[in-house]
Amino acid sequence: MNATAAVAAAVVPAAGRGERLGPGAPKALRELGGVPLLVHAVRALARSRAVGLVVVAAPADGVAEVVGLLDSHGLDGKDVRVVAGGATRQESVRLGLAAIPAEVEIVLVHDAARPLVPVEVVDAVAAAVRAGAEAVVPAVPLADTVKRVEPNPGAPEPVLDTPDRATLRAVQTPQGFRRGTLAEVHAKALTEEAGGGLPPVTDDAGLVERFGGRVVVVPGHEEAFKVTRPLDLVLAEAVLARRRASDAY
Repeated sequence: MNATAAVAAAVVPAAGRGERLGPGAPKALRELGGVPLLVHAVRALARSRAVGLVVVAAPADGVAEVVGLLDSHGLDGKDVRVVAGGATRQESVRLGLAAIPAEVEIVLVHDAARPLVPVEVVDAVAAAVRAGAEAVVPAVPLADTVKRVEPNPGAPEPVLDTPDRATLRAVQTPQGFRRGTLAEVHAKALTEEAGGGLPPVTDDAGLVERFGGRVVVVPGHEEAFKVTRPLDLVLAEAVLARRRASDAY
């Protein structure tokens, strides 16, 4: 892999509404410490020497707004581009991937709703792909016992079994891929959708698994949690305040 190909590009799908945070601006534009979650997420990627380009897939009607938002914040001189995203996360990743130069062989995909991922996690994911893995996810062990149930929303749900917690991991982002692998599984998924096939998966590593690829795990970090509900935002504010107090952010 030559030097140019070894520098990763990152796609940040940020076209969703994030309804679980309540009414108002799209989740990626909600503020954390006075700065939108999206800006924090892009900054987290830009801090990594492994990342040379960040592509943000914004709401189709909000591209100019996101461009202005990112331009108004310093991003360490990294190349940051904004494209129109799609109706689903999967489509937004595909559109973001299409905007990455052909010579880039390592692609990271990162949730805008994970604003505080430490740079060492970004570095570790990119390094694992560079070392030969086709798909890499950062993940942390589970603290809670997990029950598999028969879904029955709004009513008591029968427990089917209790998986061994030692074999389970909570997956985070950025997830890393060889560019050819990611492009191939997204193309296959698009064909499936057109034929009325299986429903979209919840992450890109899931697409690699679906089509027979191998995914490996590297250590994640407790601060790379996803801001999905109001309580998550409270926790993120506390983490950010601690970082700022220690001059770590």
